Amino acid sequence: MNKIPNRQAICETLMAHAEQDRDLVVLCSDSRGSASLTPFFNRFPAQAVEVGIAEQNLVSISAGLASCGKKAWCASPASFVTTRSYEQCKVDVAYSRTNVKIVGISGGVSYGALGMSHHSAQDIAAMSAIPGMRVYLPSDRHQTKRLVEALLQDKQGAYIRVGRNPVEDIYTEDNCPFEMDRATVLCEGSDVLLVACGEMVRPAYEAAALLKAQGISATVLDMYCVKPLDRMAILTYASRARLVVSVEEHSPFGGLGSMVAQVVGEACPRKTVTLALPDTPVITGTSAEVFAYYGLTGEGIAAKIRELL
Repeated sequence: MNKIPNRQAICETLMAHAEQDRDLVVLCSDSRGSASLTPFFNRFPAQAVEVGIAEQNLVSISAGLASCGKKAWCASPASFVTTRSYEQCKVDVAYSRTNVKIVGISGGVSYGALGMSHHSAQDIAAMSAIPGMRVYLPSDRHQTKRLVEALLQDKQGAYIRVGRNPVEDIYTEDNCPFEMDRATVLCEGSDVLLVACGEMVRPAYEAAALLKAQGISATVLDMYCVKPLDRMAILTYASRARLVVSVEEHSPFGGLGSMVAQVVGEACPRKTVTLALPDTPVITGTSAEVFAYYGLTGEGIAAKIRELL
């Protein structure tokens, strides 16, 4: 069982590059522990900035450093950096075209019992609505590493959401197909297209395996790149399927499901369904308990697809 959360994979990848790249800087808002970035701060103190609990300052200072030629990575809880700092993300990063990578840690319902104030079920919609802002939700630690390595090579702003807890590996270190801004096809089928992002990719993949045993074939797309969305992959496989289902740890409005439905509706109309968190404060519990309650598990997704078909 994997014990390395995606946030730790981000830290390890950044540390591997910071030794040779002194322009790489990491900033936190009293969140270095939560972001698993304490090792970076300890090893590269001259390349680390702690701004305290001031998320707006976090993003603006990152943008200022980037405007001076630095490669700024700032990390803060997803629930705060995408709401308290929304104007700074929009103006200082996206509109000003600064090289800032915004890492939203403990995304979705990762904070469990801390409730709606700490949950980020609107961040995909909010950040995707900003012109010039890219949005990524890597599905496991191996893909997270590939994504960070790719983002270190460009100078555009981006938002990366990761959860708090370790997630089961989908890929391996030696077998992690990755192409920037292109979905990864985990399996192919002709009955249903499953499009998932972030921590929902694993349950979607498990659902496909359960359906296969029951004679229902599914394609699963790991849509880690929510914006820009891989439209071609969606259209290619939606055109072959009877049903399109998106799965996300997000509000049912404005997220991956809305984007998939828009693409499918415009180009190859099919019955399209979004499986997501409800439009209400979620129940209190761990991520696993919340997912199970709302049917966002392999068994729950497979059962819903059988019902729809």
